[in-house]
Amino acid sequence: MTSEPTRDPFSDPLLTPENSALIIIDYQPRQLQGVRSIEHELLLRNILFVARLAKTYNVPIVLSTINVVAMNEPPTLPDLKEVLADVMELDRTQMNAWEDVEFRQAVVATGRKKLVMTGLLTEVCLAFPSLDALREDYEVFPVVDAVGGISCESHRAGLERLLQAGAQPISSVSLACEWQRDWARVETVSHHLHLFLAAQCGGTLNVG
Repeated sequence: MTSEPTRDPFSDPLLTPENSALIIIDYQPRQLQGVRSIEHELLLRNILFVARLAKTYNVPIVLSTINVVAMNEPPTLPDLKEVLADVMELDRTQMNAWEDVEFRQAVVATGRKKLVMTGLLTEVCLAFPSLDALREDYEVFPVVDAVGGISCESHRAGLERLLQAGAQPISSVSLACEWQRDWARVETVSHHLHLFLAAQCGGTLNVG
């Protein structure tokens, strides 16, 4: 079998490493404590998987925290921050990250119009900036198994609100396959498989 010629990665209607950015909002201990819609271990495993995928495919990442300076809140979860050691944390006080000038400038600076969105909690820190991004003609892809709400009902309501506004839900596995797309792209296959298998098995990773 022969693959079709690779689509233009910038104009491809699907997600590619060249046309998308990953947004990670408020993965901090206090926010995680409030999550009840998904097991914390599974949530952490999935957001680590997503973050490592973005690093593998050189996808730009915007990382935001809330109240680290203003209220001495703990910053990004240590395991996640280890993966994102070279990504600057943009701290803010607004519940809606889109209302923070530095955050919005960082998103614009990626040059990408497809935003893979993650945040805690689903109904607030994910929903609010996603809705604003949609209004500004970004495409928004919430990673449904890497986010969580204060209850299952609240999580579902947050996602439903985004769907009605035009967001396109995606799972972490679907994201991985959409970025990889073709097993003939050998430069990332081994990392892709390593990350996928480790995430499914719940193991730790050390991908060099």
